[in-house]
Amino acid sequence: MKNNQLTNTIMVIRPYVFAYNKETAVTNSYQNSDENFSFVNISEKAKNEFDQFVNLLRRNHINVIQFEDNSEFYTPDSIFPNNWISTHGDGSVFLYPMFASNRRLERRLDIVNYLKNNFCVNSVFDNTSVYEAKNKFLEGTGSMVLDRENKIAYASLSERTNESLFNIWCKKMNFKAVSFASEDSKEQPVYHTNVLMCVCQKMVFICLDSITDKDQKKTLLSTFSKTKKEVIEISIEQKENFLGNVLELKNLKEESVLIMSTSAALSLTHSQKKIVNKNSKIICSPLDTIEYFGGGSAKCMITEIFLKPNYPAKLKYPILS
Repeated sequence: MKNNQLTNTIMVIRPYVFAYNKETAVTNSYQNSDENFSFVNISEKAKNEFDQFVNLLRRNHINVIQFEDNSEFYTPDSIFPNNWISTHGDGSVFLYPMFASNRRLERRLDIVNYLKNNFCVNSVFDNTSVYEAKNKFLEGTGSMVLDRENKIAYASLSERTNESLFNIWCKKMNFKAVSFASEDSKEQPVYHTNVLMCVCQKMVFICLDSITDKDQKKTLLSTFSKTKKEVIEISIEQKENFLGNVLELKNLKEESVLIMSTSAALSLTHSQKKIVNKNSKIICSPLDTIEYFGGGSAKCMITEIFLKPNYPAKLKYPILS
């Protein structure tokens, strides 16, 4: 069976409260706090950005399953569900161990049950409590950037991306594991791999300047060459504008669309745009508040659904609370 790199169906979660998360800021240098903004103001701005983002995706013929976060727990990062759940074409669903205790509250059984009821789910893997008790973390497709077509997983190792858990995941899914070290502008490990790289069907975005080991760079470039990916090398500044945190999807018309924030799109050079435009249509939306306070961008907000639906593909997906 052919492994598909792109899907037209995604899951998002509209936040009940969005805020600067002190627990994650310890390892995420992209987050910022600002006392000039009120708690309520930040949350409302983020909700408006979220709504605009989702509406744009739907206008571009992407199937969006939207859940609403609720007030039961304080989950300021619920807008980033790709860190706690991933889905795969073989019918598997994975739940992931999370670094921050308040992020562990984001995992929701009702969402898993929705997937079971509406898609062909063969297995759900959940060893989160075991690994969290051991302070070992692997935060979904934030920690791992997947070349699903070629069955290769890339991971920049950090406190939130444990090498042994990464290798266990790759063995279970029969993926080749490619791990490396990277640093942010403060010479700390980049907290998530999907901040500095994205694998598309024909392209790969990567900030090679963040990767500290020359041999690891060579390995990455060799792997991209073997898998026939055109490399779009992004700068440190572009990475900080979240150009590494983009995602390629296909819409219901089978067209390739590249999802990113406005800040990421504005950072593209003319030559980079030419490469992208021959492969994909750029879809961008302003996510300034989410990026500034949350330290994540467009890719972080999306959980890709690769499961086969139990119902006709043309049925509109509901908004769920």
